[in-house]
Order: sequence, then structure tokens, then C-alpha cells
Amino acid sequence: MKTIDKIPTGKIGRTSKLMQTGVKLGGNYLKYYSKKAFNPDYTRDELDQSNADDIYDSLKSLKGSALKVAQMLSMEKSLLPNAYVEKFSLAQFSVPPLSAPLVRKTFKKYNGAYPEDLYDKFASESVNAASIGQVHKAEKDGKKLAVKIQYPGVADSISSDLAMVKPIATRMFNLQGKDSAKYFKEVEGKLLEETDYILEVKQSKEISEACAHIPNLKFPKYYEELSSERIITMDWMNGKHLSEFAKKNTDQNKANKVGQALWDFYMYQMHGLKEVHADPHPGNFLIDKEANLIAIDFGCIKKVPEDFYVPYFELANKENINNSEFFNAKLFELEILREDDSEREIKYFSKLFYEMLSLFTSPFHEENFDFADESFWNSITTLSEKYSKDTELRKMNGNRGSKHFLYINRTFFGLYNLLHDLQAKIEVNKFRNYML
Repeated sequence: MKTIDKIPTGKIGRTSKLMQTGVKLGGNYLKYYSKKAFNPDYTRDELDQSNADDIYDSLKSLKGSALKVAQMLSMEKSLLPNAYVEKFSLAQFSVPPLSAPLVRKTFKKYNGAYPEDLYDKFASESVNAASIGQVHKAEKDGKKLAVKIQYPGVADSISSDLAMVKPIATRMFNLQGKDSAKYFKEVEGKLLEETDYILEVKQSKEISEACAHIPNLKFPKYYEELSSERIITMDWMNGKHLSEFAKKNTDQNKANKVGQALWDFYMYQMHGLKEVHADPHPGNFLIDKEANLIAIDFGCIKKVPEDFYVPYFELANKENINNSEFFNAKLFELEILREDDSEREIKYFSKLFYEMLSLFTSPFHEENFDFADESFWNSITTLSEKYSKDTELRKMNGNRGSKHFLYINRTFFGLYNLLHDLQAKIEVNKFRNYML
């Protein structure tokens, strides 16, 4: 893969790059409408593919929070056309890495020494490049290590990158008014945390220790003396990325073993720790030869406040969902319904969220759940398509729900998608055996 010798770090350079992309997208639309004029049956597939290619090519050279947002969107498989999902999913663990000279220069800037001064061996070529940093193999005192290096300028460009992305997100999610600021502030805060590698090492150690007793789950050891604000050194862990394992695996017992460990890991964090690894994409998990799950990235941790946790999981109870008075009261607590809503809006959003929650909480209504069940996924697709085409919804204020929904829903949707990729069957309440 071609390497990158320079990343635009200033606001002008990054804005200019995105403007160039905007010009390309304009050309793609002209081509589409020209062909459409001669052939009314011509579909948007080619347009979506061209736009996805051009947007991703731009973001992968910028890296940072703009690329991270694309990665987040790639997990929303019901939200975007397939061309975008497939292209943006590359941001999870397959983007052009920094060149060897730039790695060396970046390392010296962040750690005050060159890699060869700190490690006995250091591979100049990256083995894994994502949106915020890339990973290199190293050795010290006989130990095989993974060294994660943050891309230059990522932390400093988060606010300006999000300002560029905001108009697109506002239109995409139909956000209106000043209340939308709370969602962007939540994303900005989490992205800033992800660039603080001292915080990540702390979080990694705390959650690793707290979850060490869960079966079939492993974590690397972290080395604070070889880490800094922009560098993390940890044990090198052998295994396949979860997506690679899922594609090649034909052993249902292994799929169930990995899936159960993944489910127990998330449920234990959510209900026991009240904080959760909120970035469940395949690049953050490895599977070893014994089908153990290895969690390798704790940059994005979402704390779950009690005043959100209680009503959120009360609505995972089927009886509560079907009690209309109780259900609506909880929708107000969770800021889904608002005091200034009209009767029409209350009726509309109560119905929408009843349908959504009845479906999305269905795994919690069973003792065992099969995430390979296509009827479950077809129902999600059907519901998504129904409301994406609903013209009435577009007329209403899309600012719905507490800011905490952003990362908690992302966590559950990501977890469900991983379990579906694995085709895993899990015991829903098994995690309670490990609650301390």
C-alpha cells in the first residue's frame, strides 16, 4: 500500500482538500443526471460508488476525526447506501500509513527519542493503519510489542474537522435549532479523549483488570514507561481481526464461543462497570487460535450515568414497552419526547420509538438469541427503509434523545453487527454469572 509523506494539519489545508472533493462530487452528479436524462431507469448505484470513492480518497489523506466519522458511519449499515458502507469500512483498519521517514520524525516529536533509541527492534513499516493512528511491531528485552503512533495534527484539528462535517450531518439527521449542539459537543469530547493516549492507557488497564475473570477473553499488557500522550506500547497479540475470522470460520461452536465472550464483555461493562467500550468495530478485536476474544483498543470509553441507565434499560423490558403510560413517561425522561412537542409529534414519535425499541430490545426478551436469524435483520432493514422514506419525519425536528444515546446506541448497533457477522448464538443472561 502506498504510504503518506505529509498530512495537512492546518485548517486552510484541510478545508481546501474537502473543497476539492466537493468539486468532484458536483461532477459526479452532472454525469448522473446526464445519463438519467437519456435513460429514466438509470439507477444511483454508479453515482453512490463514485461519490463514496471520492469522499473516502479525500478523508484517508486527511485522517483524523473526519475519517473517524466515516468509520462510525460505516457501522450504520441501515443508514447509508452499500457503496458508502463498504468504502468507509476500510477506515477501520486499512488506510494508507505514514511513510518510514514521517514515522521517525513523528516519533521523535512525541517521545523525545527515535524508535531505535527505545526499542531493541522497530519495524518502520506499519502493520495496521486506521483513522487516528497506526501500529508498528517492535521488540524489547525479548518481548514482542505493538507500538501505536498517533498521526500528526489529529488532536489539533478535531474541532475544525467537525465544523466542516457539521452541515452534512445536520442535513443527514434532520437536526434543527440550537439543541443540536449537544450532539456535536458529545462527539467532539469523545474524539478529543481518543487522542489522549495517556488516558487510553489508564482506561485500558482499568477495564482489562475489571474484566479479566470473564472466560475466553484476553487483553494485552500496557507499558506506561514506553508510552506518552501520542504513543502507546503494549504486548503484541497474535490473532485474526474479527471480520477476517468471521468470513473464514465454519465452526459454529467457535462462533458461539467468540460471540458469547463478546456479549458477556459488553453486558458486564454496561451493567457492572457503568462504562463501556463504545467503539465495537472489527479492527478493535482479534481472535486467537483457541477462539479467544482479544480486545486491543480502549480509546473510546463511554460512561453511563445512572439517570440515563435506569430508564434506558427499563425500556428493554417487554412489559414496560407495552405499558403506554409508563413507556411515554420514560420517553420524556430520555428526552425523546419534549415538553414543547405538539400532540401530533408526541403521537408520531411514540409510535416510531415503540416500533424501534420493540425490535432492537428483542434479544433481551429471550434466554437465548440467534444473531444469525435473518428475520431479525430483515425487520431492522424494513423499519429503517420505512422511516428513511417518510416525508412526515423530515418536517419534524430530528433533535431526539439524550446526548448519551449517540454512543450507547452506537455500542449496541455495533455489537449486534459483530454478532451477526459471527453468526453467533448466545445465552443472554450468562454474563450475570461473572458479576462481582
